[in-house]
Amino acid sequence: MESTDFLRLVTARQSDRAYDKSRPVEPEKLERILEAGRLAPSACNAQPWKFVVVTDPELAVRVGKATAGLGMNKFAKDAPVHILVIEESANITSMLGGKVKDKHFPLIDIGIATAHLTLAAESEGLGSCILGWFDEKEIKRLLGIPASKRLLLDIIIGYPTKEKRKKIRKPAEKVITYNRY
Repeated sequence: MESTDFLRLVTARQSDRAYDKSRPVEPEKLERILEAGRLAPSACNAQPWKFVVVTDPELAVRVGKATAGLGMNKFAKDAPVHILVIEESANITSMLGGKVKDKHFPLIDIGIATAHLTLAAESEGLGSCILGWFDEKEIKRLLGIPASKRLLLDIIIGYPTKEKRKKIRKPAEKVITYNRY
């Protein structure tokens, strides 16, 4: 891979909010996306995640509806795939390190895995959107996720129906410094 290829991929990836509900995601593409998430690094190799993948069209609509509320995420019902990210227990080394350093490493690790999943989706020509707004109880009920587990994210994936937007970010000099704050 050329060094510019990855930067092009990162530049292209966006939060897509319109999907072609008549076009399913090919299983081989989905497997590669999930493998990218599975291979993500984590503190002390704890891998504190479980990915529950929804591909059944009727269930995907029901999960999508459970993400909508107060005008939020109405588009999620059209996404053919939902990857629900559940926080699992970290290993003892990660938990102890987190206590010592006052950090909850599983949340950091899940953020890294989510980035892997969404960039892999982009590399497969698919759109994605990371959702944190949803009816957690309803989704747990629909999918048989134990009440004791924490459902953190719903990553929706599908073929986008809208063109890419211009990416707007703060200028580099506002967010990057060298050798001091």
